[in-house]
Amino acid sequence: MQDRILLVDDDTSLLKLLAIRLEAEGYAVETAPSAEEALVCLRNNPADLVITDLRMEGASGMDLFEQVRHFYPGLPVIIMSAQGTIPEAVSATQKGVFEFLTKPVEKNQLLSTIRSALQQSGGSQNEIFDSWREHFVTRSPMMERILNQVKQIAGSDVSVLITGDSGSGKEMLARALHEADDKRQGPMVAVNCGALPEQLLESELFGHVKGAFTGAISEHTGLFRAASGGTLFLDEIGDIPPPLQVKLLRALQERRIRPIGSTESIPVDVRIISATNRDLEHDMREGLFRDDLFYRLNVVNFHLPSLAERVEDIPLLANYFLRATGAHQMGQVTSFAPAAMEVMISAPWPGNVRQLENVVQRTAALSTTPVIPEALVREALTVQDQFLPSLSQAREQFEHDYLVKVLRLTNGSVAEAAMLAQRNRTDFYKLLKRQNINPERFKEKRP
Repeated sequence: MQDRILLVDDDTSLLKLLAIRLEAEGYAVETAPSAEEALVCLRNNPADLVITDLRMEGASGMDLFEQVRHFYPGLPVIIMSAQGTIPEAVSATQKGVFEFLTKPVEKNQLLSTIRSALQQSGGSQNEIFDSWREHFVTRSPMMERILNQVKQIAGSDVSVLITGDSGSGKEMLARALHEADDKRQGPMVAVNCGALPEQLLESELFGHVKGAFTGAISEHTGLFRAASGGTLFLDEIGDIPPPLQVKLLRALQERRIRPIGSTESIPVDVRIISATNRDLEHDMREGLFRDDLFYRLNVVNFHLPSLAERVEDIPLLANYFLRATGAHQMGQVTSFAPAAMEVMISAPWPGNVRQLENVVQRTAALSTTPVIPEALVREALTVQDQFLPSLSQAREQFEHDYLVKVLRLTNGSVAEAAMLAQRNRTDFYKLLKRQNINPERFKEKRP
């Protein structure tokens, strides 16, 4: 879709000439001879960029900018002037004007500025999408391809596995898939498989009867039945313990569950969407994840790209998150300085979209000017603590990798591995059980 530019100048001959030049570059151009008429144009036909003269009869270009900032936050404005001064240019950019250009403007400079403004604003984003994807702010071809595929399979009952880095939007995509399915009227029920111990997770998924175990003082329905007619979202599926993997596989195969303590199986009608940031194929090779369960879950796979792989979305997302902040709603913060946006575009974003949202919220809260400066963004990007694993997570990962390493060194001999680890064999077995590691997988096969 063409990017739409609104040109505003009371010099009609110059306005017509500039419109012809920009249309030749492939832009859709609308013109207005005054700030007042420009506002009417914006109400009738939204634009992606406003280019206006500074001094005009009636309201000035800065007056128009103030109105645009109030009614159309995030819409970039470029101001041109034949009589502009350096203080005026500095003042305009501090207030949030994208660029202040001096007439006559050299063609390549103007086109370069337009491209930068459209890149940082997101360009043509006025298309109307189905409600199921309304929270996906994107112009990335990779993301658009995924969303098109989501719509394509939404009405089927196939199991879906969503993979991608932490913070890339896996649960949001799962909710979009659920909402795109017009046939399923039931709820979407989510559970984090890595947040609960094995017995509690089993009870949460399949339910239990009264008296099934100590503390089971009443019957519990379980999430499979709670999601009847809808979607069960299994987040962090890679963390589900091996014994529970067997029971989950049986439920998927038979489409029936048996609550803990019950002798009866109950039919269930749910769609399964699972997600993980782990490499399940690696876990299968290590014996940590069942092959047959993987293939049941992975009928359709959506791999979400990292934010660094969809840099064209960074300006869109940053402005989207900024509009959602209280500081923006109260008019305290209106936009990012172009240099600040450039810093965000070039950042590595190890925490992906979640990290970007955090940086936007932090900078909006701390900014003392309407336009968030580059320095504040750089400072926020240095605060990476919240995107590191927790100490307990780091210890767990180290322990797992260490146990795998010593078992490989000893060809699966627990006695020798325990000696290397300087632990008694009983303690070592407990560690293996806690990490769900089977030492048999590391024993050499003899002919």
